[in-house]
Amino acid sequence: MKGPLGHIADLQHGVKTKRVSSYDRTGGNRDCITIPAGETAELASIDGAGIIKHIWMTLSTKDAFIRRNAIIRMYWDGEESPSVQSPLGDFFGQGWGEEYNFSSLPLAAAPMKGKALNCYFPMPFGRGARITLENDSEHELRSLYFYIDYESHPSIPATMGRFHAWWNRELTGVQPPEGETEWGVIAPQGANKTDAHNYLFADIEGKGHFVGINYYVDSPGPMWYGEGDDMWMIDGEGWPGSLHGTGTEDFFNSSWCPNELYSHPYFGYARIPDRLGWMGRTHCYRFFLEDPVYFEKSLRASIEHGHDNNLALDMSTVAYWYQAEPHKPFPPVAPKASRANMPEITVRDVHRWRHEWRKSMGGAATLWGNERKPDTP
Repeated sequence: MKGPLGHIADLQHGVKTKRVSSYDRTGGNRDCITIPAGETAELASIDGAGIIKHIWMTLSTKDAFIRRNAIIRMYWDGEESPSVQSPLGDFFGQGWGEEYNFSSLPLAAAPMKGKALNCYFPMPFGRGARITLENDSEHELRSLYFYIDYESHPSIPATMGRFHAWWNRELTGVQPPEGETEWGVIAPQGANKTDAHNYLFADIEGKGHFVGINYYVDSPGPMWYGEGDDMWMIDGEGWPGSLHGTGTEDFFNSSWCPNELYSHPYFGYARIPDRLGWMGRTHCYRFFLEDPVYFEKSLRASIEHGHDNNLALDMSTVAYWYQAEPHKPFPPVAPKASRANMPEITVRDVHRWRHEWRKSMGGAATLWGNERKPDTP
């Protein structure tokens, strides 16, 4: 597919620019639709061949968690299994049901305060396109405003990859015998020569190319969460794979355990915690628009949750790619209760940890906090 400006000078033949939107069909000013609680609305049903070029939407509801409770799905060429399936906010670049500004080349959450959701990924189709939004909430989605801008074409070849996006989430567990540690703080760390226990963010069958990821991590402790290596197993190959990384921040084109906001068209940190160390929620993103990862038969892409998968983390991702159909069907979206955020770690929790540490150290009145038992590293 052509780059962002590759089509500007080319005169098109038989191509028409069209839009599906929520405009008021009566000519009035209520330019939105309403989706009752528990129902799914069809936002677009487009016949023929074309390419969706831009999606914009904003919404209003009493449900403060609607960005995780609303599920967007997209279907190409009459397929029954969606090629895109994700909570609404996660897809557009907002994690944990939150609203915050996010800026990248293909996706953005724009002012007012991140309420305007935008997507510029081109989405080709040859025999129709369908987009739905499920309101998996107890509240009515009172007003949904949207544009779906597209081009109609005389034909689109089957060899033009179809756009896909998949949301996954996992509460990772501590795997190795040394316990939950990083940088060898608790015990010497082991070696990881497999991707079996990694967090999986892409599990694809077919021919295609991978173009991006939004990565949302909620860390319950203050340690750096990002010593995990990214690992890419292409076309069924074994470990270490064709692409093997050196750390989470390296994968996201940054360095040295960053904890600051940064916005680049292709990569950055849109959300960071403001607590002790790296405790709390971090949103990293990277888009492979100049350097896609190609595969002929399959792609298994994963990342360690801490070196040797030794950290308990709440991890969510949306992966974006193009591939030839048919695609491997996605698992059902987790039930609403399972999409809820993990409880926030508070100052009180940290103080309770300190209290237990004091007891383990004998409870002396002047314990400061950095003391160690003689047999502790």
